[in-house]
Amino acid sequence: MSAEAADREAATSSRPCTPPQTCWFEFLLEESLLEKHLRKPCPDPAPVQLIVQFLEQASKPSVNEQNQVQPPPDNKRNRILKLLALKVAAHLKWDLDILEKSLSVPVLNMLLNELLCVSKVPPGTKHVDMDLATLPPTTAMAILLYNRWAIRTIVQSSFPVKQAKPGPPQLSVMNQMQQEKELTENILKVLKEQAADSILVLEAALKLNKDLYVHTMRTLDLLAMEPGMVNGETESSTAGLKVRTEEMQCQVCYDLGAAYFQQGSTNSAVYENAREKFFRTKELIAEIGSLSLHCTIDEKRLAGYCQACDVLVPSSDSTSQQLTPYSQVHICLRSGSYQEVIEIFIEDNLTLSLPVQFRQSVLRELFQKAQQGNEALDEICFKVCACNTVRDILEGRTISVQFNQLFLRPNKEKIDFLLEVCSRSINLEKASESLKGNMAAFLKNVCLGLEDLQYVFMISSHELFITLLKDEERMLLVDQMRKRSPRVNLCIKPVTSFYDIPASASVNIGQLEHQLILSVDPWRIRQILIELHGMTSERQFWTVSNKWEVPSVYSGVILGIKDNLTRDLVYILMAKGLHCSTVKDFSHAKQLFAACLELVTEFSPKLRQVMLNEMLLLDIHTHEAGTGQAGERPPSDLISRVRGYLEMRLPDIPLRQVIAEECVAFMLNWRENEYLTLQVPAFLLQSNPYVKLGQLLAATCKELPGPKESRRTAKDLWEVVVQICSVSSQHKRGNDGRVSLIKQRESTLGIMYRSELLSFIKKLREPLVLTIILSLFVKLHNVREDIVNDITAEHISIWPSSIPNLQSVDFEAVAITVKELVRYTLSINPNNHSWLIIQADIYFATNQYSAALHYYLQAGAVCSDFFNKAVPPDVYTDQVIKRMIKCCSLLNCHTQVAILCQFLREIDYKTAFKSLQEQNSHDAMDSYYDYIWDVTILEYLTYLHHKRGETDKRQIAIKAIGQTELNASNPEEVLQLAAQRRKKKFLQAMAKLYF
Repeated sequence: MSAEAADREAATSSRPCTPPQTCWFEFLLEESLLEKHLRKPCPDPAPVQLIVQFLEQASKPSVNEQNQVQPPPDNKRNRILKLLALKVAAHLKWDLDILEKSLSVPVLNMLLNELLCVSKVPPGTKHVDMDLATLPPTTAMAILLYNRWAIRTIVQSSFPVKQAKPGPPQLSVMNQMQQEKELTENILKVLKEQAADSILVLEAALKLNKDLYVHTMRTLDLLAMEPGMVNGETESSTAGLKVRTEEMQCQVCYDLGAAYFQQGSTNSAVYENAREKFFRTKELIAEIGSLSLHCTIDEKRLAGYCQACDVLVPSSDSTSQQLTPYSQVHICLRSGSYQEVIEIFIEDNLTLSLPVQFRQSVLRELFQKAQQGNEALDEICFKVCACNTVRDILEGRTISVQFNQLFLRPNKEKIDFLLEVCSRSINLEKASESLKGNMAAFLKNVCLGLEDLQYVFMISSHELFITLLKDEERMLLVDQMRKRSPRVNLCIKPVTSFYDIPASASVNIGQLEHQLILSVDPWRIRQILIELHGMTSERQFWTVSNKWEVPSVYSGVILGIKDNLTRDLVYILMAKGLHCSTVKDFSHAKQLFAACLELVTEFSPKLRQVMLNEMLLLDIHTHEAGTGQAGERPPSDLISRVRGYLEMRLPDIPLRQVIAEECVAFMLNWRENEYLTLQVPAFLLQSNPYVKLGQLLAATCKELPGPKESRRTAKDLWEVVVQICSVSSQHKRGNDGRVSLIKQRESTLGIMYRSELLSFIKKLREPLVLTIILSLFVKLHNVREDIVNDITAEHISIWPSSIPNLQSVDFEAVAITVKELVRYTLSINPNNHSWLIIQADIYFATNQYSAALHYYLQAGAVCSDFFNKAVPPDVYTDQVIKRMIKCCSLLNCHTQVAILCQFLREIDYKTAFKSLQEQNSHDAMDSYYDYIWDVTILEYLTYLHHKRGETDKRQIAIKAIGQTELNASNPEEVLQLAAQRRKKKFLQAMAKLYF
């Protein structure tokens, strides 16, 4: 080598191989250092990052002199960039596992299309129409790679994907992610349309009996030369990296099997094809061995596929002895042989061959069938769950919640089966000490959880229990049970068996009291009380549990019953019935109330009427929680009973206020306005404040469509509510002689307290009634003199606009009530745009601008199908838009302000221009320009950016102006459509930021 050449080589080798991060791809392009970079132990950037960057640079669109976006030019630089991306993929040996893991679907689609292009695959020709046997080896391999990737991508897209946690909302990032998502969906749509062709191409590849070749970095370099310099090498059978026929077929069989398996969910007959392909893959792996360079199959996943196929499509020649446990369980489930499933699970507790997850999935399937109405499976579910629980115990896991729920009411059959499973699941001669300890601890815990000593005796006397627990452990267990049940006086002397526990009177009383607390069966409760009163006459058994509560208006009458047994029985039945009603266990509540009614009918007409009233309230709750939620009207007899209760005039009957509330609310909710306004007796209006309030609300609803002059009832309702919200004043003279004014929060001036009114309103569900009440309180809130920002509401004009004595109204309580009412109404219907606007106005009035924008946007979204339709003008009034503008302004989102100024009936250019002059903007600024449709604002933006020397932003504004649909010469319909499209996109973008 000459000295000059040596110096040149030394100079080259001394150059840095890792250029600055901003221009590394240009460095690799100009210096041809790609191969040297890839040979590094840990190249940075990584190979897959190089592919992404090369293809991104090659696919960048260009802008011509008229600022029009053009497709990427087909110049030398872009061709070299694409070639470099292919060379990096060749360096990775075209391993689809690596490429799919690191590259997105659009990038990999672009890469493989480039491979098809350089491999001389004619564009526009269907792959299924090409004969692979006659194609050059590299061309055939490129087609196989593309079609393998196509069906792998389809299969992968059918799997659930865990969504990554989104970071802070950034509009540009969100737009980019949305674009990539849409591009991926479009590619997947095309791939799925071509799926059948891809499968036919791969099936044809299995018939090839020749080796194939895949492009390497060298063959790709040869392609870049002039055609005359290649000498046909890339077309020959020896160019590129050799892929043996067996390796190719192995990969294709696996991918086809996965595709067929995925299709089997809709066509079970295809599972047979999947089974054939997977078992062929196993055979080919055995032939190839571990020396394969190109065949990378996940053998664990393949084994799972094979196992699943064995279950779904068992071989026709396999006998029951040859079937795997999976297949046996699957066949038993399909044939309904559930007892055999239990036997398999018990045997598996010894062999531990079935995975726990599989056993749990079988239990879930049985639970689903049982919940669909097959009550015969309840016992099977318990037995399978018991088998799974014993398996968990033996392996050191905790007891499942399902077992505790199913074992909540033990019986002799359940305990016998559990002991059988425990005995058959452990070989005491071969079992380790840890297994024995786990089983012993489980049996002890079961004993401690049982209340009935008879069941405890069944376990403690069992051979397995006696073998696993020593005498000292059994004595310790007795002590633990004594501490758990202080009423139970267990024998103090050491005992060797639970049979030695004496059945004393105190033990029986404690047990019976415990059963009395737990039981909801009225006849069992009666039997227990008879037994308890037979044992002792000194106790008052209605005091056994402090959870038994009866309203004070009833307790005086009940506790006045002279017979102790009857008193206890009536009190406990009513207390348990009220508790069941509270927890919505209406069936048990009805049984308890019916038994109590039957009992008191014999001796007390007063208590009989009490029970009829409580059963009416229970029937109202039952209907409202059941068919009433679906909008089904209540039966006519229930409405008649409610009327009967409201008109009842029996003296000395203890009445609960809540029943009157519920009855009036029930009539309003089911629009029985005719009765409340015209048919309700006059004495009720004087004696029952809830009837009076209900009559005013019903009459206001009826008069609402009429002229304003006829709304006399609305004024009466206004005066009633103003009185309820007024405060009474008292004068008090202090020690210094001065007279001070004291205001009381809960005034007695009205027909009820404000808290009672609020409680009543929260029982209403009828939208019109709620809207009227809400608008009344909003109007009352707005009457206040120091209010700066009024709250808007529907039907607000029907109320008087002033109050004679403003000082008497507790406006602080009114404001709190408005907030509570809005919160309640939105819980009833979160999609009512009128209520959402009220909530937004409240946040606006209290300077919570981000929350206000959230609800203004939500109000528009719910009445426009998330802005896909135009928002009605009565929702987004000029006042609402102006408040949204102010919110954005105070949040320093000045570009959003300018865009919203276009929404007004008359565009507010002054505010828009002033906001655009602000340079301290917290929104995305120029990325919002696509949402501006007013040319005047866009022209002002162009002038502003030119004045500031902001060339890039000026170009964006010019590009927005240059859109043909904004041309002033267009018909009005075209301009309106352009404006509506931009409104939709802008409001959707805003919603993503504030929702």
